[in-house]
Amino acid sequence: MALSPSYPMKKTNAIPNLGIGIGLRAAHYREIFSSWPAIDWFEIISENFMFGQKKPLKNLARILERYPVVQHGVNLSIGSAEPLDFDYLKKLKELAKLTKTPWISDHLSWGRAPGANFHELLPLPFRKDVADFVAEKARIVQDFLEIPFALENLSAYAAFTIDEMTEWEFYSRVVEKADIYMMLDVNNVFVSSHNSGFSPEEYLSNIPLDRVLQIHLAGHTDCGTHLLDTHDHPVCDEVWQLYAKVYPKTGGVSTLLEWDDNFLPFDATWKEALKAKAFQQEIVLQC
Repeated sequence: MALSPSYPMKKTNAIPNLGIGIGLRAAHYREIFSSWPAIDWFEIISENFMFGQKKPLKNLARILERYPVVQHGVNLSIGSAEPLDFDYLKKLKELAKLTKTPWISDHLSWGRAPGANFHELLPLPFRKDVADFVAEKARIVQDFLEIPFALENLSAYAAFTIDEMTEWEFYSRVVEKADIYMMLDVNNVFVSSHNSGFSPEEYLSNIPLDRVLQIHLAGHTDCGTHLLDTHDHPVCDEVWQLYAKVYPKTGGVSTLLEWDDNFLPFDATWKEALKAKAFQQEIVLQC
């Protein structure tokens, strides 16, 4: 495996900059297993591997022999009113021991209620009491997992009338009170800014970028009246420009391309991800 050379450790937290990665998806298994491409790392959806499924775990074992793997979850539902599910967290921690993931991330969202799982990443009201409630749960999650834990910002399509702060103020309050990290999705910032009418630059200028341990990039669908975070298009120019501005301010962190529908061949997907490396090299030359 050929890893990108000379990636620094991120600040003083001993969080490695793994370079450029893509999400591990079954649609690419055949190409990956036949050619073992020189990709820096893969991100997995934790829930696809944490419930003892034999074939997925067999495929994961093959990946782990050659590549670093980072876990990203979709079902923690940390903003739900119900208590944390420690059976779920135990399985998540067991998978972390297997993968040796340097951190675990999930979403700043909710998706469950008593007797119901909506299987969606639903937004939270931007209120101090909600932020403090989520922060306490996030603190417990990180303490339980015993590795760095990060929350990802969502794409927004609606807002609550009871909001009392901006999204970036809410996001910052949660991670700072919990003493956890940010999994910053730059495309989600852009989508939300378009849909909600705020400046993406203002968002990125008002969050604690020293807490960012990973960046997500993705494409979206322009529906005319709004943007939809679909992960099935190339990253747009505006998102690349935001990435170029924010990446050096993070101190250099692992960057991941998400592509989850209308899949391209693996080589084409990796070529899209490698655009991030070109932006990083341009930043170095400018410095």
